[in-house]
Amino acid sequence: MSRAVVTGGCGFVGSHLVERLVARGDEVTVFDGLAPAHPVEGVRYVTGDIRNLPDLAGALGTGTEVVYHLAAVVGVDKYLSSPLDVVDVNFLGTRNVLELAHRAGARVVLSSTSEVFGKNPAVPWREDSDRVLGATSAARWSYSTSKALAEHLTFAFAAHHGLDARIIRYFNVFGPRQRPAYIVSRSVHRALNRQPMVVYDRGVQTRCFTYIDDAIDGTILAATHPAAAGESFNIGSMTETTVGEVVRLIAELTGAPEPRTEVDTAVRVGPAYEDLSRRVPDATKAREVLGWTCETTLRDGLIKTIEWARASQWWLDLPDSGVA
Repeated sequence: MSRAVVTGGCGFVGSHLVERLVARGDEVTVFDGLAPAHPVEGVRYVTGDIRNLPDLAGALGTGTEVVYHLAAVVGVDKYLSSPLDVVDVNFLGTRNVLELAHRAGARVVLSSTSEVFGKNPAVPWREDSDRVLGATSAARWSYSTSKALAEHLTFAFAAHHGLDARIIRYFNVFGPRQRPAYIVSRSVHRALNRQPMVVYDRGVQTRCFTYIDDAIDGTILAATHPAAAGESFNIGSMTETTVGEVVRLIAELTGAPEPRTEVDTAVRVGPAYEDLSRRVPDATKAREVLGWTCETTLRDGLIKTIEWARASQWWLDLPDSGVA
């Protein structure tokens, strides 16, 4: 058993992580800006602003052994509507987490993102692949930049303060409880609500979809494996699938009609957003160092997600928060 703090523990990935940590016997404190919609028995919940050091200190103090730092402002809708919040929370929040973890002598697992690689065309991306970004005037890149800065802070604390820190980069994680703002969650949400699914830019862009259970496996392995200290890991499926194929598969599995809404992001959203043609990880390092592989196929993960969604009216009643 370990004493763990999970920032952002009320969110999609965070809530799944909390459940797994409790199941394995950890003593868990959650720090989040929102109160839990579905609290887990035995978990201590602290509500506050991660940008406020005293707020966070109420959750992360002496006795903390490991911090899973998942708190972030994420989602294309957020990048476009609240880019300042994206930068402040992802950068200042991470600085506060690292400072308090250093004081407590706790190790840190920073959740980062495939977005840090930007639009580098040389896929698959290794952990040390170059970052290729668009103009700073495009709000789209605020998330990528803020997460990269969070990684720089984490590596700096490790190098200069001896902090035991590990970084994981998630690639298109999906599954139960994800808000309907992403490719899979929004398509399932619309299909089950009998609304046309939305396909951006003809659906020819590719992604590698990672089921939530596999992402949590990788997260805990990164936190507990001694060889992970000071390292970063791509946590993602290496199976490349077009967005159009995903939408068609969701239609098949839900029995939804094929008609869909086509959106040209260049026309509908403008220069603030730039879609990526391919996003593919090289997860070899995670396999060789952590012993982690993505076990769940896209189809099996979708079946589990759809089964859960059908039984979760509260989720089906959520507003569609996707872009355009």
